[in-house]
Amino acid sequence: MTTISEQPDPVVAEDHALKRTLGPVHLTMLGIGAIIGAGIFVYTGQVAGAYAGPAVLISFVIAALGCLFAGLCYAEFASMIPVSGSAYTYAYATMGRFMAWFIGWNLVLEYLVSSSAVAVGWSGYFTELMQILHINFPTSLTGAPLCVVGDPPPCPTPWAATGTGFAWFIHQFGLTGAIMNLPAVLLILALTFVLVVGVKESANTNALMVGVKLIVVLLVIFFGASFIHWSNFTPFLPHNTGQFGHYGWSGVAMGSAIIFFAYIGFDSVSVAAQECRNPQRDLPIGIMASLFICTALYIAISIVLLGVANYKTMIDIPNPVSFAISKIASIHWLVPVIDVGASVGLASTIFVGLYGQSRIFYSMSRDGFLPKMFAAVHPRYHTPHRGTIITGVFAAALAAVFPLNLLGQLVSIGTLLAFVVVCLGTMILRVQAPRAKRPFRTPLVWVTAPLGILFCAGMALSLPIDTWFRLVIWTALGVAIFLAYGIRHAAPSKWKVKNES
Repeated sequence: MTTISEQPDPVVAEDHALKRTLGPVHLTMLGIGAIIGAGIFVYTGQVAGAYAGPAVLISFVIAALGCLFAGLCYAEFASMIPVSGSAYTYAYATMGRFMAWFIGWNLVLEYLVSSSAVAVGWSGYFTELMQILHINFPTSLTGAPLCVVGDPPPCPTPWAATGTGFAWFIHQFGLTGAIMNLPAVLLILALTFVLVVGVKESANTNALMVGVKLIVVLLVIFFGASFIHWSNFTPFLPHNTGQFGHYGWSGVAMGSAIIFFAYIGFDSVSVAAQECRNPQRDLPIGIMASLFICTALYIAISIVLLGVANYKTMIDIPNPVSFAISKIASIHWLVPVIDVGASVGLASTIFVGLYGQSRIFYSMSRDGFLPKMFAAVHPRYHTPHRGTIITGVFAAALAAVFPLNLLGQLVSIGTLLAFVVVCLGTMILRVQAPRAKRPFRTPLVWVTAPLGILFCAGMALSLPIDTWFRLVIWTALGVAIFLAYGIRHAAPSKWKVKNES
């Protein structure tokens, strides 16, 4: 018989001491709590205004299908390799050291850069909340100093759009006149401090965060539905402007790739495989139910937002939910409720992203891909403090200077590539270890996995070509680090395909 086995390692031995206590309801709530965040509070208006128009509703469905197929592949891997590390660990077990590094490096985009992007969105809601309390931040300290040439909204002061090589990269940007996004920076640094000293969120606190986010979403849908102007949905699919991705079907495709950010976090359902009472039944229920519920909520709130405020007015609005509701005088009381709920919910999302990134650095350092300093544990707080501080500083720097649309695109392309590798790895392992023990088996794997690759790769290809160039630069930096350090220090994966008679 063929099995997946782990080489002895006392460091990860405790990962197996997990009780099977989770059922489908627990998994569904876990997924909803992880998914509901920046996508619904920030990106709905941004994508509708800049790319898809009212057809952003179709973009949500396309992104959800890609997540569904990839999630079912994630679930099989998670049930076979029940340790932390997500796609990084799965690639390490099936495709070797280089692909493990490639995926681990791209996961930095998912966790670290997503924390920066969410912080930028959080800043918009927090700033408005402060204005309600008559505390005003200067606009120069609440926006990104850099803008992207060619992306909506237009750059006030673009640099010359010429040049090659590094000059070409620099000339993609322009200046907005702002100094930095100070609220976003301060929030990230505060959460980094919390992570270093080791204060943990309890289960009750997490449940409270989920409850707050859901209540705000449901309040907006319930009270805003009566004020929808259906004329705002005409035309449902705005004509393309002549540039790929700016409305039309190409805008829907690009919108699905960017709105994919809204579903990041759903894979937390799949990595709970080892704690499921019946993973074969409960995992697909948890994945599909959480995606279905969140997609329904996303579409419902998008209908309200687009019906209340014309999509063209939300191109550069970091807080589209409260912005749209503020247009209705009779329910203006809901605006501070939205701002408080979004601030709490988004702060929780940033906390989880920073936590996840520091732990991925910890795992990669322990495996030899990064210097041992990233795996160093604080003698008093027992946290990987150095990796956490480095993560927080870089995330704060990105949030300080870059606009929301650029950060979101980088997050989406890095995560989509990680999902493609997971789908591919599922098929590889079916060939390498066809009789391995799989507590959860991806249904119709030779259909599901290729569809996951097709949807995720298609969304990635729909992103602007400049995003791919930025990914090439990011990948080249990662390859240089791997060749300079990782290739000489990384050990073979602890997880091996083992053949037994």
